[in-house]
Amino acid sequence: MKTVEPVPIPLQGGQIWPLSVNAYRALGETGLIPKNTELLYGIVYKKMSKSPLHSYLVQFLHDALLRFVPVGFTLRTEQPITCHDSEPEPDLAVVRGSKESFRLDHPHTAELVIEVCVTSHDYNRSKLPAYAAAGVKECWLVLVPEGQIEVHRQPNAGGFTERTTHGPGGKLACAALPGFALELDALFAK
Repeated sequence: MKTVEPVPIPLQGGQIWPLSVNAYRALGETGLIPKNTELLYGIVYKKMSKSPLHSYLVQFLHDALLRFVPVGFTLRTEQPITCHDSEPEPDLAVVRGSKESFRLDHPHTAELVIEVCVTSHDYNRSKLPAYAAAGVKECWLVLVPEGQIEVHRQPNAGGFTERTTHGPGGKLACAALPGFALELDALFAK
């Protein structure tokens, strides 16, 4: 039987040297940071694997959103948004600009960000301050086990000032994308 080495934890009094976005990118391009990571608040996190349900819901939301993305905006899937000290990769983001606008730099904000949370509630909630500081207008956390969507609006430097929760039987209208509304029963159908 193979023994598993314990994961070292930072020692008390030890220091962690946070990475800047530029350092994170440079180390990633040289292969010194593994794939499937994202930078949050100067610290590199390994992204969780995606369950079939997670992938299905991302595709469902992508297809539903695509018809409502106005000219001059782009729907991005699992692509970075550059924030002050973070580069999270939301499941879906609607950003201002064409795909060519992001040939040399990632977007720095978004109209709408959607994170699908099958088992990652706390991790995805931890991204909210970065999204708010970047001026993301609206952020949806799709809470799959609960069959709810938590909506965060009105960003400021400390977070979002408006939070609502929408459950089964309802219809959720997106304030950031006029015309886009989602039937929650269709999303959470079993």
